[in-house]
Amino acid sequence: MYLTQLGWNNFFQNHFSSRQLLDLFPARVSEENRGFYRVLSEQGEFLAQLSGKFRFRAETNPVVGDWVAVKRNGAAMIEAVLPRKTSLSRKTAGRRTDEQLIAANVDTVFIVSSMNQDLNFRRLERYLTIVWDSGARPVILLNKADLATDPYAVCAEVESVAPGVSIHPLSAKTGEGMTELHPYISCGLTVALIGSSGVGKSTIINALTGLSLEVQEVRESDDSGSHTTTTRQMIVLNAGGILIDTPGMRELQLLENENGISNAFADLESFAENCKFRDCTHRNEPLCAVIAAVESGLLSADRLQSFHKLQAELNFVRTKTDRFAANAKKQREKRACKSVKSFKRT
Repeated sequence: MYLTQLGWNNFFQNHFSSRQLLDLFPARVSEENRGFYRVLSEQGEFLAQLSGKFRFRAETNPVVGDWVAVKRNGAAMIEAVLPRKTSLSRKTAGRRTDEQLIAANVDTVFIVSSMNQDLNFRRLERYLTIVWDSGARPVILLNKADLATDPYAVCAEVESVAPGVSIHPLSAKTGEGMTELHPYISCGLTVALIGSSGVGKSTIINALTGLSLEVQEVRESDDSGSHTTTTRQMIVLNAGGILIDTPGMRELQLLENENGISNAFADLESFAENCKFRDCTHRNEPLCAVIAAVESGLLSADRLQSFHKLQAELNFVRTKTDRFAANAKKQREKRACKSVKSFKRT
């Protein structure tokens, strides 16, 4: 297997060469499970672990899609993680503000939703914000088109919350619309699939690869199959291209980054350029072009409300992150003072 088939390019080659990683070779992480990493390389496919030196340096742990530098003297050891071209991540569930990496070095992200029970515009806005933040290109797949009365009317509705994003109606079950996805998964390109449980990600992968991923029977109550993916895994297609399957996400919280919201709400931002005040919050300021767009019907009130909600969430994360950073700095200063006092006593 050639490295270019796995997504290797000049970006990674330059970083690998500049680090002068002697006696090491590049490999890509295809799966992680309890501290063991399945990696793919020109030497083949095998399991690797983090080296002691890597752990001591406390580098970020590899995730699926990462390029790593490996030494193989008997057991394979990961010595370094190469810089990421893109990184798909979210805030960890709960009250912590840590980043949870989902996948790395992804070119395109398929945001999968279904046309029957799962279609939720506010959730799509949240997914789009996270994908734009990652540096990858978002593409929306509206699965189960065979269950919709008018699939193209649904696509038109979705376009109102996804400006500039490609939208594909399809049915992985019947094969309708699947051929339109082939340009995204040509040789060396990496596509990740994200979405809620039961929207048909595994069925889409089955249709693209012929690989029989386990999918449970469709539930009569909501017409959705119960997803069975429990770990992230990378699949290399025989015809070229790479797919990364991810578990369904029950909770999708944002990290501190304004770029994703600006891109996900590009239509709102275009109206905001005509606001009287540069720092307009689009709530009750005079001569607010965004509020005027809502009043005239050019922008939906629900979309503006969603924008405010996501902005408030980012502000909360930013405040909490700053508080944690201040506390950590205070603790470091205390330890430094104790060390100085101890030194003076000796």
